[in-house]
Amino acid sequence: MPRPRSAERLCHATGLLLVLSGLAHLVVFAVDGGPWDGPVSWRKPVTFGLSFGVTLIAVTWVTSYLRVGPRLRTVLLLVFAADCVVEVGGITLQAWRRVPSHLNMETPFDTAVSITLAVGGGVLVVLLTVFAVASFRHRPTGPAGMPLAVRAGFAVLLVALASGAAMIARGVVLTRTGHQEAAYHSTAPLKPLHGVSLHAVLVLPALAWLLSRTPWSERLRWRVVAAATGCYAVAVVIAGVWAVITY
Repeated sequence: MPRPRSAERLCHATGLLLVLSGLAHLVVFAVDGGPWDGPVSWRKPVTFGLSFGVTLIAVTWVTSYLRVGPRLRTVLLLVFAADCVVEVGGITLQAWRRVPSHLNMETPFDTAVSITLAVGGGVLVVLLTVFAVASFRHRPTGPAGMPLAVRAGFAVLLVALASGAAMIARGVVLTRTGHQEAAYHSTAPLKPLHGVSLHAVLVLPALAWLLSRTPWSERLRWRVVAAATGCYAVAVVIAGVWAVITY
């Protein structure tokens, strides 16, 4: 098994490759054109490549502040990295095949890809929940405001996971009951909530880290992080209200 530092470098490199994949498909979209929205578009490999890449890099960094055994953290990060590659790979494959990636049961192969992505999503939920629980069981380390930022980031990330699971669950129900087209469009109300809450685990700890480079007092830095956490929470609530209204 790779040492913790080697695992971190591997995860960072993997995350960077996923980001580059997203950017490359942005170029493909610019050349090939086509719709940006909808179940079949270049938007999906772009946004998923960028989101999964950034999240993998962020989680690898942020978990260094958790009081988790190095061996356990290494295993969880390696599984997380592999799962990110599977998710982005499946979505990208289906984009090149010009078919929907999620909730697509049209052929045995499409069904296999869709199920793989759903199972991969479940694995992501388990892994990130373990990290979230660890952040609340023992106070994270780091400069002033970092423990709050890490805990808040993982708490908001759980909202993203819950909204993602809700999108998949509703889509599967619609697909199984013969409403395939409705399934593709059923995720729209929850997308803003999912998107807003997904990257708190990077934004808030990054703010705490940047503030640690200032000459400000620890008390002031903590207050700034607390204020930012409150603002982020308000944004999540607004997105949640919108999801309820339009769901």
